[in-house]
Amino acid sequence: MARTADPARRVELIDAITAALAETGLATFSLRTLAAALGRSTRVLTHHFADKDALLAAVLTRLDEQQHAALAATPGWDDPAVGIGTIVADSWRRHLSPAELPRTRLIHEIEGLAAAGRLTGQVPAFVSGRARFVAAALEVRGLGPEEARTKATLLNNAYSGLQADHLTTGESARTEAALAELCALADSWT
Repeated sequence: MARTADPARRVELIDAITAALAETGLATFSLRTLAAALGRSTRVLTHHFADKDALLAAVLTRLDEQQHAALAATPGWDDPAVGIGTIVADSWRRHLSPAELPRTRLIHEIEGLAAAGRLTGQVPAFVSGRARFVAAALEVRGLGPEEARTKATLLNNAYSGLQADHLTTGESARTEAALAELCALADSWT
């Protein structure tokens, strides 16, 4: 008789998988190589995930949860007196911090593979969910739902593009000056 998967152990496993993928990337990812990197058997992975796609879907869901929790924990997130630009700048510092950088790179890799048509599944929901989440912060600051979602889409994609530029070129001064402009623009919306 098969054992029922323990939800807490599954979350721990997903976090370990995410950390491993953040270090190695997705290029050489297989259940076998991932299990070896974790010091586990592939059986442990298949006990919790039906296949590679299910595992990636779980990683995306967990990354989404972690990103939303980190944003919501940013001082001023739900305070309309705090400009959205402040939240964006705080997010930038967190995403590019040494502790968070591998996960930030993994997210960019996932988005790039999805844009190239090499990943299916939850990536579109991952991106659109981020827009809905940021739109909620803009609504708290007085924007209507439709305008908030449009502005959140613009903000998220400009932010992501600047971050990709920064990670690709290493040009901190230029990308951070552009980020300051983006923050000022976002603050002007509210």
